[in-house]
Amino acid sequence: MPIASMTGFARAAGRLGTRGWTWELRSVNSRGLDVRLRLPPGSEALEVPVRAAVPEKIKRGSVTINLQVAEETGGGQYRINTQMIEQLLGLAESFRGRVDPGPPRMDALLAVRGVVEPIVEDEDEAAREARHQAMLAGMAEALKQLVAARAAEGARVEQILLQRLAEIEALVGRAGQTAAAQPDAIKARLKQQVQALLDASPALTEDRLMQEAALIAAKADVREELDRLVSHLTAARDLLKRGGAVGRQLDFLCQEFNREANTLCSKSADMDLTRIGLDLKTAIEQLREQAANVE
Repeated sequence: MPIASMTGFARAAGRLGTRGWTWELRSVNSRGLDVRLRLPPGSEALEVPVRAAVPEKIKRGSVTINLQVAEETGGGQYRINTQMIEQLLGLAESFRGRVDPGPPRMDALLAVRGVVEPIVEDEDEAAREARHQAMLAGMAEALKQLVAARAAEGARVEQILLQRLAEIEALVGRAGQTAAAQPDAIKARLKQQVQALLDASPALTEDRLMQEAALIAAKADVREELDRLVSHLTAARDLLKRGGAVGRQLDFLCQEFNREANTLCSKSADMDLTRIGLDLKTAIEQLREQAANVE
């Protein structure tokens, strides 16, 4: 199963009788699944089935769903909302003496939203239900397109992730070949540092000497960090191969990658290893930025 991005866009339009509609779905990154629904008045019955449909196809992301409905009036017939005109005239009269805008003009009154209303034929229950079903079918099509768009973007993100993992793997290999990571060099450095402890004045107690030697040994050997980085590389590739909603696991692995890189840099007593550690941190950050797009 391929991975999916959390970014995508889809649009689907439909018509039944005199009513046409357009669904627009947008998806961006989010820590969880967040569905934001914008429906016009009279479409409230669609909210529950629409909200229920999204989690069946999408597991993570901020999804905004917008529905626009347009009414095509039969014969272009309109009616005048005389009650609203009376209210507007009364409002203008109440301000007489305080402001003098001149007498209300008919063209200005007719331009007020709601004064001129299209004549819409009444819709019975059966017709309303048929329209709602057709609109839900359009929503299902738009959701299908959104899933496809997220999958296509996910395929591109996956290639970038694999490139970043290859870079990290190469850097880990270079770190393992540095002199600071070689067993003989580690032993020589340990011997030198322990001898310095033995020559310390005043002399350390036996317990303190053992504690200091243990700390030096732990800090001198970076092979454990390198081994864990190799293990994380294998785990990340396995996640990409498994696919599906693996974004959270990838994010956790990026944190573990970064933890080992930080430890590697803090332990490093070699300039070459330090440079590799810094390059490693940069590659891991680039990996994390791309992993943040994965569902």
